This record gives sequence, structure tokens and C-alpha cells, in this order.
Amino acid sequence: MPAFSICVYCGARAGTDPAFTREAEALGQAIAGAGWRLVYGAGDVGLMGSVARAAQSAGGETFGVIPQHLVQMEVGKTDLTRFVVTETMHERKKVMLMNADAVVVMPGGAGTLDEFFEVLTWRQLGLHAKTIVLMDVAGYWGALKGLLDHVVATGFAGASLLEFVEAGRNAQEVMARLRRALSCDSEVAE
Repeated sequence: MPAFSICVYCGARAGTDPAFTREAEALGQAIAGAGWRLVYGAGDVGLMGSVARAAQSAGGETFGVIPQHLVQMEVGKTDLTRFVVTETMHERKKVMLMNADAVVVMPGGAGTLDEFFEVLTWRQLGLHAKTIVLMDVAGYWGALKGLLDHVVATGFAGASLLEFVEAGRNAQEVMARLRRALSCDSEVAE
């Protein structure tokens, strides 16, 4: 079993900037290179497919979780180390987070935002203490970070909300944040 498992939320599309795909591939390779396991949405399209294929090509373990109704649409990637089909989206998100030590949120659409806000809410409520890192490729998450600042500034959340989310501009910065967070977590566990 790998030392750590990293849940990566990301788009089922590649987006318009080639940097999104490049960084997805770099992250998949880096996760595998660290001897960690990739936990993701089990699709073989968009950034999901890019991060998984890169992790696989670098010899990494991959754990994919997909709801039955998306197997066709997201082209369920059945050649993963572990492939799980759930009944619902909610179950997918729960299984992914339960099988991860930290979360990375890459560029994506409404589904990625849903995953981010659910895992952030669960963190805010004390249901987990896992590190959440936004992979802010080409400033993609700038507006989201501004929204979180606005939520705190207008009194709808405490300043601690901002402490639950870190950001890195690329795979290298994200991996550095994960290494720091996970080494701190493992020191506490010992």
C-alpha cells in the first residue's frame, strides 16, 4: 500500500489552456514518483484522463470512483489498480475522500466546484482535517479565492475558513505543499 493517497478533483474536459493538461500530467507523474496513490473520478476524458494516464505510465497506483450514470459519459477507465462504481454522485465523493489523505483541486467545472465546496464544508464542520490544495494553473482559481475572501469579509464564515485551503500554481508547488502537510500529519500520528 502506498504511503499516502491523494484525491484529485478535476475537469472531465481539458479546458482551453494547454497548461491545464500539462500540469495534470505533471501532477500524475509526481504523485506516482512520490510512491503515492492517485484517487480520482475514474474517467478517461479531460483532465481526469490526463492525470490518471500519467500516474499509470509512471508506475503509480490508481483508485478510480465513478457513479454508474457517468460510466459511459466519462468513459470509465477500467484498467486502474482499483475501479469502483457507485450508485450516486454523493457516494462517489464520500468514497474518494475516505480513501485519501489529502485533496488537490485542479481546474474544472461545476462538478469540480461541487466537490471542492463539499470537502471544504466537511473540513469546516470538523468532519475531516485533510489538507486541501487548489492547483491554480494560469490563475484559474483566482475568482474562487476572491469569493472565499468575500465570504469571510462579509461575515458568512470565520477567517479560519481561509486556513483550510492552500494554493499552488503548478504540480511542483502543489507537491511541495502536500509533502509539507503530509510529513506534519505523519509526525503527529507517531
